[in-house]
Amino acid sequence: MRRWVERAVIGLNLCPFAKAVWVKGQVRIAVSRARHLDGFLDDLDAELLRLRDTPAAVLDTTLLVHPTLFPDFFVFNDFLDVVDRVVAEHGLEGVIQVAPFHPDFVFEGSAADDIANATNRAPYPTLHLLREDSVARAVASGESAETIVERNIATLRALGPQGWRHLLQDDRG
Repeated sequence: MRRWVERAVIGLNLCPFAKAVWVKGQVRIAVSRARHLDGFLDDLDAELLRLRDTPAAVLDTTLLVHPTLFPDFFVFNDFLDVVDRVVAEHGLEGVIQVAPFHPDFVFEGSAADDIANATNRAPYPTLHLLREDSVARAVASGESAETIVERNIATLRALGPQGWRHLLQDDRG
């Protein structure tokens, strides 16, 4: 996950706001080892509360990763409705938003092999828990979300599928 953040998210500038919080150590990568959905929901509860209760200067965003629980993208995608309900149950609508990432992510209406899907592809199924205030500040101080999306698609199309795979390869040989 660290390699993905450093090489793809920051290295390709897919999220122009990521580098600042990454270098300040304000990004938490939490790996869930839950064996079932109930346990993963417990982990989600804990991470939402940690983010709510920790100042942004200490913890700005969290990547909640589960390496094995969601091998099927469409099951993961359907699960996002439950995630939205959990955020609402904690009274965090408008406070924390969730961005999904999955190794097989496919945007609605896109072909599975469209490299543009890589903007939301990560090595493992991941829920990115973002503070709405941080997102609003970042957008207000920089490019529009639409401009970022368009630039990301152009970057990924120029890189191509082989370049994307190479970018994420382990260099340890």
